[in-house]
Amino acid sequence: MTFMLGPALLFCPADRPERYAKALERADAVILDLEDAVAPTDKVVARGALIDAHVDPERVIVRVNPVGTVDFEADMATLSQTDFRTIMVAKAESAKKIARIDPRFEIIALCETARGVVAAEKIAAAPRVVALMWGAEDLVASLGGTSSRKPGKKGPGGYREIARYARSRVLLAAGAEGTAAIDAVHVDIADERGLRREATDAAASGFAASACIHPGQVETIRAAYRPDAETLAWARAVLAAAEGERGVFRFEGRMIDEPVLRHARTAVARA
Repeated sequence: MTFMLGPALLFCPADRPERYAKALERADAVILDLEDAVAPTDKVVARGALIDAHVDPERVIVRVNPVGTVDFEADMATLSQTDFRTIMVAKAESAKKIARIDPRFEIIALCETARGVVAAEKIAAAPRVVALMWGAEDLVASLGGTSSRKPGKKGPGGYREIARYARSRVLLAAGAEGTAAIDAVHVDIADERGLRREATDAAASGFAASACIHPGQVETIRAAYRPDAETLAWARAVLAAAEGERGVFRFEGRMIDEPVLRHARTAVARA
């Protein structure tokens, strides 16, 4: 199983079916949210909207409520009546519980609590887990904190160290199991510069995609994951040069080995 969606994954409240099609037009894939984006009193309506939806299920992820809750059971009963087969499990904390989910579904585990981050390696190895995602705000809340970011000159600044650690650990856990990692949302919609900086770092670090909460963030994320013309030209040139070489070789004054060639292949693939 390979995660092929991205790089821009747009959240959409599941109780707003009038937004489904437009969200899919704007983003690479859509996360229809049955958890935090939907008030408890509206969850039944949201589930009904999923049953009645007429959108491409191959480009839809449904975020379900945490395993072990009544809402999770209701979410899964609903999805069994649809063609949606990729779920994002909110507040994932137990590989054993993840493994017991209906085998018809591929799973993105959202590690957004202290327990979830600590268990990320085991969760990544669970059956049918195709990706891990991390979440900053729920993580800090689970620790008793009040903010995932340091103060900046004009609003929130960069992530605090605990959030950076969680981000790195989830990325490493996913990579160790050969699964994808999805970067957390940038909640300050007006901060396009900050979003661009974080998405660029995510792409360079090895994340497969970034989640977002507003359609206006999609193009910034896409641009961050897309290699620039200079990088792409270099990648294609070094891969062409490698065809006539064996082992390590020199190219444009730089020693080239397999890790560098893998970087180049990734750049070409993202283009």
